[in-house]
Amino acid sequence: MEIRVFDTAEQVGQAAAMLLGAQLLQKPDSVLGLATGSSPLPIYEALIELHQRGVLDFSRATTFNLDEYVGLPAGHPKSYRRFMEEHLFSQVNLRPEATHIPNGCAADLSAEAAAYDAAIQQAGGLDIQLLGIGRNGHIGFNEPGDCFVSGCHVVELSESTVTANARFFTSPSEVPRRAVSLGIGGIMSARKILLIATGQSKADAIAQTVLGDITPRVPASILQAHPNAMILLDRAAASGLSQKDAF
Repeated sequence: MEIRVFDTAEQVGQAAAMLLGAQLLQKPDSVLGLATGSSPLPIYEALIELHQRGVLDFSRATTFNLDEYVGLPAGHPKSYRRFMEEHLFSQVNLRPEATHIPNGCAADLSAEAAAYDAAIQQAGGLDIQLLGIGRNGHIGFNEPGDCFVSGCHVVELSESTVTANARFFTSPSEVPRRAVSLGIGGIMSARKILLIATGQSKADAIAQTVLGDITPRVPASILQAHPNAMILLDRAAASGLSQKDAF
């Protein structure tokens, strides 16, 4: 894995947007794996600006998001579909039918998960996957466990994840306890992976991801085995690494 450290979180967002933009310029019909949460927001803001300036054209691109909460319909204000519509999809020229997010309200969630994996394969696979990282080392909603789960699947969210996501809801009791998430196999099948992390709260997870053993107890550690993974950090998130580790 390749690691780059920047002074600020804003610089991390700008660098990630440049890499995603370069992917789109090189291959206008790219299949983009996207993420939600607070970390990607500066990236999406930068991509929107590049689109508005006429630099980036999303009209031929296809997107697949990592995950969605179980039980929240697409129109729910806290659903990941709504998040993506507000922060990216509605502000660039992506075709609505080319944006994909798991249906957390599907009658058969297992079938929905299998169909999601199949749709990615039918689209030609992910050219690049954007990732954040949880404080416990989760990527997507793949929580620490006894084994890596390969396919898209239904996840029981850990208490630490529920607590971390409570800031997006009125109260912790409103946070869904399950989600549909792309599996580790789906993430690792992406041709390129771009993980971003900012803030001191992510420093321990990053240190374990980069320096520790590959273990399902730290799901992000599997990225050590990816042939084309880049990690972009601000100095706070990189504080558990030495200069030698980072460069």
